Amino acid sequence: MWGRGATAVAVLLAGAAWAPPARAAAARDVAALQVALRADGLYAGDVDGIAGPGTAAAVRVLQRRRGLAVDGIAGPRTRAALGRRGRPPYGSRPLRRGAAGWDVAALQFELARHGFPSGPLDGGFGPRVEAAVARFQAHAGLAPDGVAGPATIAALRAPPPRSPLALTWPLRAPVTDGFGARGARWHTGLDLPAAFGRVVVAPRAGRVAGTGDAGDGYGLRVTLDHGGGVRTRSAHLSAALVAPGAWVAAGAPIGRVGATGAATGPHLHFEVIVRGALADPLPALSGG
Repeated sequence: MWGRGATAVAVLLAGAAWAPPARAAAARDVAALQVALRADGLYAGDVDGIAGPGTAAAVRVLQRRRGLAVDGIAGPRTRAALGRRGRPPYGSRPLRRGAAGWDVAALQFELARHGFPSGPLDGGFGPRVEAAVARFQAHAGLAPDGVAGPATIAALRAPPPRSPLALTWPLRAPVTDGFGARGARWHTGLDLPAAFGRVVVAPRAGRVAGTGDAGDGYGLRVTLDHGGGVRTRSAHLSAALVAPGAWVAAGAPIGRVGATGAATGPHLHFEVIVRGALADPLPALSGG
């Protein structure tokens, strides 16, 4: 009754190898499993879609509590033990506001992976998920109705966006937080800790699309438009050194490291945005 999704979770937790499309399908089911386990207080790790030892250990605790065979594999009986959070399979119904369950958690993970995070990964389809679905639909050339039907689910099977432009590092510093899951939320860029006031530079030539504090926790930021649908955003700055509309060369100073917004210490939060979708900056920076 569970379809191919349950098999993917079971095999992935058993450690099998997968081709890329199957890996993506398995990852979203593992993420849905992690959301369900978190809701039961059994898992405290990242909702990252990776079937690591923490996920398998949480499955074993659930199985032990429910009197199931303790093998660390989330097969049909284990998913049934999760109640409504273990069903229905992803793609088995249109998803809209008010829906909840395994498939909603998988949808939230796919939206985040494709650059449209919708708040906490919790398996509930609320207004933030609806808005994220609509943004993704517009990005994918679909009617932005906020309902995840077959066309939206199909579009989410495409690989996540990547920058078509190469970038250089806006600041030479270690990466302490990358793009991806952080607990039940999604970190949308790279965190680069550095001394307060250190200069941040343009990672590529472009026009200043905006500066300022939007009140969203990222503090003072500078957004550059590099053309080709690619923008970069440098946030938590203590000062902006450029004005909106200005053209800046690659490597030109654009701001200074700070701790504005919800930052707990001085660092640069750096994002890459491809046609409205947040993308992992590392692939674009790898040659920089």
